[in-house]
Amino acid sequence: MEPWRAATGGLTVALRVTPRGGRDAIDGIETLSDGRSVLKVRVRAIADGGEANRAVTELLAKAIGVTKKAVRITSGTTSRLKQVAIDGDALALDLALRDLIAVHKPTRT
Repeated sequence: MEPWRAATGGLTVALRVTPRGGRDAIDGIETLSDGRSVLKVRVRAIADGGEANRAVTELLAKAIGVTKKAVRITSGTTSRLKQVAIDGDALALDLALRDLIAVHKPTRT
């Protein structure tokens, strides 16, 4: 099960973010203990003053080929679990995310 769903004007994606993760990367899909799926994201930035949130939105935008303005955090700004909205064609975004995670195996925590 993918951690994203179609929304008005694009997609909504559930994330689990690791700030100070040593590198900026998208590490695939993870299934949480409650059964929810999230996209695992790590960034080098620290979780202070919104730096990690900025790094997350920039990383996602670059990885799926949209502008930085097209990606925004809609909930969880101070949490590791976040929801982001990505503006654009839902089908094209879905395909971009599927291609991005194709090489990663889902994990369970």
